Amino acid sequence: MSDPCKPARQNVRAARDPQGIARFEVRGRDADRDLIRTLARRLAEDGPEAERLRALVDRAITQERSKRGGILAALRRSPLVGADLDLDRPREEGRIVDL
Repeated sequence: MSDPCKPARQNVRAARDPQGIARFEVRGRDADRDLIRTLARRLAEDGPEAERLRALVDRAITQERSKRGGILAALRRSPLVGADLDLDRPREEGRIVDL
């Protein structure tokens, strides 16, 4: 069975392509559907408000991703913190090799 709306969709998508508008499919929580759609609409407007939103979201995501000291913080959260582990290894000089 053919889809009668297919040519119309293709025309709309072809008209959007020169404007730099792309279609995305994202997966997320159903509760966030309206939020994601509203954000996408505002960003597509490409005005000063869109630039402000873009910078705000980028800053929030980048800040979350690039926190310094992440490894140290993870080690401090380790369940082995405070455990009395003996991590000393015996010191060996090596073996004698006859060349």
